[in-house]
Amino acid sequence: MTFKSAMTESSAPAAETTRAVVQEFLAARLAGDTERLVTLFADEVDWVLAENPAAPWIRPRSTAAECAAQFTELMEYTVPEDARASVDTFLVDGADAVLMGHVSGTVRATGKSFEGPFVLQLTVKNGRITRHRLCENSLSIAQACTP
Repeated sequence: MTFKSAMTESSAPAAETTRAVVQEFLAARLAGDTERLVTLFADEVDWVLAENPAAPWIRPRSTAAECAAQFTELMEYTVPEDARASVDTFLVDGADAVLMGHVSGTVRATGKSFEGPFVLQLTVKNGRITRHRLCENSLSIAQACTP
C-alpha cells in the first residue's frame, strides 16, 4: 500500500501563508490585541462554536469585529490571571490549520474553574481567516458558569 502526501507543490505557498497568519492570530490573542485580530479575520467568517447559553462569550459570530471581540468578552467574564491555553499540535495543509491542545480558566461571576481539551480549525484565504471552528469542553464551561 502506498500513501501520497496530501500537500502538493502548489499548496506549499498556501501552507506557508496559513502558518504565518495562524501564528499572528495566536500572538494577537496572547497580547489581547483586538485591533490586530480584526485585520486577521475576513470581513465575513464561517464561525462555528456551539452556543452555550450559560457562557455569554460563546455565541454566534460572523464579522471580523464580532470574531475579534470574542477575546475581549472572554476576558470580561473570566479571570485573566487564571486563563491557560497550550497548543500541543499545530497542523497545516494548504489553507487549513488545525490546533489541538488544552484550555482552562475561572469564571469571574462564580469563581468556578473549567478545563478540557480543544480542537480549533482555521482556514486562511487571501491572508485572512475565513473559517473558525472550535470544539471544546462545553460541559465544563457551562458547569463553571452555573452558580
